[in-house]
Amino acid sequence: MMSIRITFLAVLLATVVGSVSVRAQSGKSGSVSDTDGQRDCSRLVASGNPDYPPYLWVAKDGHTLQGAAADFIKRAGELAGIEVDVVYSGNWGRVQQHMRDGTIDLIAGAFLTLPRLEYMDYFYPAFQGTRTVIWTHDNLDLRYSQWSDLVGIDGLTVINNSFGQAFDTYARHNLTISEVPSLEQGLQMLSLGRAEYLIYEEFPGKAVAAHENITNIRSYDTPVSTENLYLTMSHKSECNTGELRGRLSRAIFDLVSRNVMTEMLEASIQEWGDQTN
Repeated sequence: MMSIRITFLAVLLATVVGSVSVRAQSGKSGSVSDTDGQRDCSRLVASGNPDYPPYLWVAKDGHTLQGAAADFIKRAGELAGIEVDVVYSGNWGRVQQHMRDGTIDLIAGAFLTLPRLEYMDYFYPAFQGTRTVIWTHDNLDLRYSQWSDLVGIDGLTVINNSFGQAFDTYARHNLTISEVPSLEQGLQMLSLGRAEYLIYEEFPGKAVAAHENITNIRSYDTPVSTENLYLTMSHKSECNTGELRGRLSRAIFDLVSRNVMTEMLEASIQEWGDQTN
């Protein structure tokens, strides 16, 4: 936790100027304060799943996240009169723990699940829809068409991932799914025949497979689930007020109604390809 706090401080100190200073107390290591020590809610700290191109990935500086979801949350902040720093704060499980603790204010992209409602608020509408699919080695045909086709088969997913409340509940009671630390590791295991299937989203799976030069896997047309991505705010953020949430919600509604995510996604796909090839 201490190393994460130091990372937050380094990122924010490098970007905050004028009368704004950074403090780390009561777990608020990403918080920005003004000169009299009060929380400056014109600037918020966001993070997200760093293993999630083209929506999010770790920038070359090693401290921030970039991608379409980062671009979207920054644009929403601008419309709401808020500056948003999108920082790298560890893996997806660590990011969710920071939201529970209130160490960060926002997540740039999360599915809606009942457990997550206990520690963060969701902004509506969703800013992006996604498809979660089954991945297998290309010489294996599971003939997948429904969840029950996976019963009795050993599968993989990435730790702390969710694919919607309905599937998560079904999987917990009926399926055998092991967790791996990263999507890269899961795809490599699949490629080497060390797992029968992997559950992950279609777009990020394709992006990471191309980056890792994994060509001997396939995905199924029938999705496991189709879920929405939302921006969220920690219940423990000192800036979580009805007034601020209202400003952000209006900004998100405006951006979604203008379909700006399509343009951002296209730009991020190009940027991801240029950076990794």
